[in-house]
Amino acid sequence: MVEKNYLSREGFEKLEAELKDLKSRGRKEIAEEIAEARAKGDLSENAEYDAAKEAQGMLEKRIAELENALANARILDEEDVKTDKAYLLSTVTIHNHKVDREVKYTLVSKDEADFKKNKISIESPIGKAILGSEIGEIVDVDVPAGKLKLEIKNIER
Repeated sequence: MVEKNYLSREGFEKLEAELKDLKSRGRKEIAEEIAEARAKGDLSENAEYDAAKEAQGMLEKRIAELENALANARILDEEDVKTDKAYLLSTVTIHNHKVDREVKYTLVSKDEADFKKNKISIESPIGKAILGSEIGEIVDVDVPAGKLKLEIKNIER
C-alpha cells in the first residue's frame, strides 16, 4: 500500500520547484561533467569520471524520491486544520520540563521538516509524541539525548 504524503501548498510547490531544477539544470550539469571527464581519456583510471557517474546516480535517486513524494502528495488546506488536537500543520507550543523552556513547533511531513524554522516531522520522536495530543496533556518522549517531559500549552493553525 502506498503511503500518502501530506503537504502544505507551500511544501508541495517547493518540492515541485526542486524537481524541475534537478531535471533541467542538475541533469545538464552532470552530463557536462561526464562529457568533460570522458574527454580526458582512459575511463578505467579516471577518478573524475567515476565521481561524475556517482553524482549522476545520486541525482537520479533524488529525482525519483521527489517524483514519488509528489505522486503520492495530498495537499492540506491550513484552514481545515482544527485546533482541538495537534494535527499535521498545527503549530504547537510545548513546555519542555527538562530544560524549563517553551518552544513552538509546526508539525509537518518529513519532506517539509526544517528544524531551523521550527518545522518538525510527524515522524520524528517529538512529532510522533505530540501528534494527536490536546492542550494540557503531558507526553514523555524518548530522544537520543534521553527522556523529555513535554506539556502541550497551546495549539493553533
